[in-house]
Amino acid sequence: MSLEDQFKLLVGGYYGITYLDEYDLKVYILKDIEDYIRSFVKINPIKDYNYLEEAEKFQKELSKKTKLQNALLVLHKIEAPIEVVLLVKKQIKLLEEMEKRKEL
Repeated sequence: MSLEDQFKLLVGGYYGITYLDEYDLKVYILKDIEDYIRSFVKINPIKDYNYLEEAEKFQKELSKKTKLQNALLVLHKIEAPIEVVLLVKKQIKLLEEMEKRKEL
């Protein structure tokens, strides 16, 4: 996986967490992900890469479901509490149920 793809996954995961309205400690998880992204960028710089511009592009391009799926991977990397993982899985399941209803 390229560094750009890894960065895209991290950013997608960050935005996936923003969908968790019911999680009171969302701000702390988002801060942990931000710190992880900053560390990743510092350790793995990508030459001539506009991180902010690309992050904004990913936020607009990626579907809600993709962002939530990315969030599961990012939560594992930052060793987030299992309750957050379960909330993300719940959101994914709800989206899938909504998609099925639209198909009927």
